Amino acid sequence: MKLTYDGVKRKVFISHFREDRQEVDAFIRKFANEEKVFIPYVLGANANDNFIQSQNPDYTMTQIRGKYLQDTTVTIVLVGNCTHSRRYVDWEIKSSIRQGEYTPNGLMGIILPSKGESAHLPLRLMANWNEDNVNCYARYWVYPPSPEILGDWIEDAYQARRNRKHLIKNSQDMMGYNSKCKVCGITH
Repeated sequence: MKLTYDGVKRKVFISHFREDRQEVDAFIRKFANEEKVFIPYVLGANANDNFIQSQNPDYTMTQIRGKYLQDTTVTIVLVGNCTHSRRYVDWEIKSSIRQGEYTPNGLMGIILPSKGESAHLPLRLMANWNEDNVNCYARYWVYPPSPEILGDWIEDAYQARRNRKHLIKNSQDMMGYNSKCKVCGITH
């Protein structure tokens, strides 16, 4: 990647599983509040699994976009042990990369520090990524070693909205329920 972070602060939606909230808050505190790399949008009440009570996928996507993603341009999925099994993470990703009325958000995943260098990806993120980070819409990274590198990653995701949108894969159905976690073996 040949980008150089120029200090532009993008509006970033943070998708995560609530049980990772301590690490999510630390990420936001360091990179958004202290280093000022991005402007964060994060759900504080996502412990409530009924925040949108509808079985209509189009309505649900419209509500997520309007109420939660708002005018963000990049979505970062912070990946912990059980993130891959959460239906709301899937819904947030689906809404983030939905094309049509809105320009899709850039999409990237970042492994939380507690996971080391690998984690199970949410299926919709996995469908938009490959190991070489080439010819795919999304990128997937180990936790950023510096604010400048994170800034480059965010800018790459922002540019993907125009340069790589033809690579978006978003046709699979939304998860109806949380799935069984591949790490802990339970459904949260």
